[in-house]
Amino acid sequence: VRDAKGQYLFDLICHHLNLLEKDYFGIRYVDPDKQRHWLEFTKSISKQMKSQPPFTMCLRVKFYPPDPAALKEEITRYLVFLQIKRDLYHGRLLCKTSDAAMLAAYILQAEIGDYDPGKHPEGYSSKFQFFPKHSEKLERRIAEIHKTELIGQTPETAELKFLQKAEMLETYGVDPHPCKDVSGNPAFLAFTPFGFIVLQGNKRVHFLKWDEVTKLKFEGKTFHIYANQKEDKKIILTYFAPTPEACKHLWKCGVENQAFYKLDKSSQVRTVSSSNLFFKGSRFRYSGRVAKEVMEQSAKIKREPPEIHRAGLVPSRSCPSITHGPRLSSVPRTRRRAVHISIMEGLESLRDSAHSTPVRSMSHGDSFIPRSRSQATDPGDGTAVISDETYSPSDSVLPTPVAEHSLEMAVSRQINGAPCSIEEEKESEAGTPTVGDMVELGADSRAVGPVQSAGALSETEQVNKFVLSVLRLLLVTIGLLFVLLLLLIILTESDLDIAFLRDIRQTPEFEQFHYEYFCPLRRWFACKLRWAGGLLINK
Repeated sequence: VRDAKGQYLFDLICHHLNLLEKDYFGIRYVDPDKQRHWLEFTKSISKQMKSQPPFTMCLRVKFYPPDPAALKEEITRYLVFLQIKRDLYHGRLLCKTSDAAMLAAYILQAEIGDYDPGKHPEGYSSKFQFFPKHSEKLERRIAEIHKTELIGQTPETAELKFLQKAEMLETYGVDPHPCKDVSGNPAFLAFTPFGFIVLQGNKRVHFLKWDEVTKLKFEGKTFHIYANQKEDKKIILTYFAPTPEACKHLWKCGVENQAFYKLDKSSQVRTVSSSNLFFKGSRFRYSGRVAKEVMEQSAKIKREPPEIHRAGLVPSRSCPSITHGPRLSSVPRTRRRAVHISIMEGLESLRDSAHSTPVRSMSHGDSFIPRSRSQATDPGDGTAVISDETYSPSDSVLPTPVAEHSLEMAVSRQINGAPCSIEEEKESEAGTPTVGDMVELGADSRAVGPVQSAGALSETEQVNKFVLSVLRLLLVTIGLLFVLLLLLIILTESDLDIAFLRDIRQTPEFEQFHYEYFCPLRRWFACKLRWAGGLLINK
């Protein structure tokens, strides 16, 4: 449809998937500059795209459910399961070794069913890669759990247990944005169902609940988070994005997440400005329902559960991404070298992109490391350690593979479960960061405390920007005063007989102002002018 808005496309996809609980999802695309975006549903699709058609887009979980196991319909839980499985593979969802083994076993149970000695020979779990890297010891543990603890579980039950386990992890729902702090140390900013977090090295250095966050602001590459913590403690955190476009995307994601998780009703949503000055900066408004409304609406759903077509696990034809179909496998170990070479061909160019960071291959570790939310320390107790060892998933540099064909092709593949090729992987949504990458970047970086200044910019640049802002404000104020003065002179001194001017002159308020204030002020000015003119003549 020509000039169709994003909502039209989104509704079309959700109708095709038979999805009612659709508010958790969104459509993501990447512009020619490798910058990720969420498709805005209120705007025309063609006006949002900087590239030429056909456009490549991906259906993704945009707002992670606070309790995914409590979702009303199985189709919704299944799609969230696919997203979290993808997060696990790409290193965004970090976990301890015991949790990693259990999550992978749930995936095996959901996709290939009960262990069968006739179908599953020794070492069968090593044919699939559920994480960027893992050891043989972990593979044996995955097979052991799958053989002994999960027998008899249906795909629905295994997926439900997987969601319950994943939701307890500290990095559940993290979609990391790479930034730098005021000291130049790498950091990852993310918005979760529970608040705003900052990850540096192997630590979570900040966690702010949504109720504590008061304002999000950006200017250029600089991103500010204003918050009120315990005992009215006010803090301002400042970070720097790779590009102004990345910073704006970060700000918009924050505005949308805060509105979705914090507000009680969508009627409370307000247009937000990126600047304190009304005539400067970007303006943005979240359009959609909030989490509480979505859950209330989900409770009203009464229909026969839609049929879910789960594709079988086909190791020999799987691809690095596990998102192209309802049931795609992880990467067979026999193809890892080919996949790794394919990805490494474009690694050098990705290192300097807006959403990539330096990555190097690491030896297989036996530890996946974030602590569960139940074990996390209170944010007021200092930084929470989420990693004990360096963990760098170099095989997941290209995390959103989609074919550069048409949207119809991408959507049809997602429905039918068709495998993707390594060549398509190279054309992926380049540079989306993984939380695992941050360990390589900042293993020994320092925690960021509350800051009040933009340290990456020089003091001179800061002063210049402030002076320019003041000058803009001054010029606008002078312009408004000049317009008001001109209108006042026309009203009081001119003989123009225009309808709206005549109506204003006849009001009691104007007559009072004219005789009590304007006339004395005019006489005072006339007196001063005569006095100044006399001084000039006498000289």
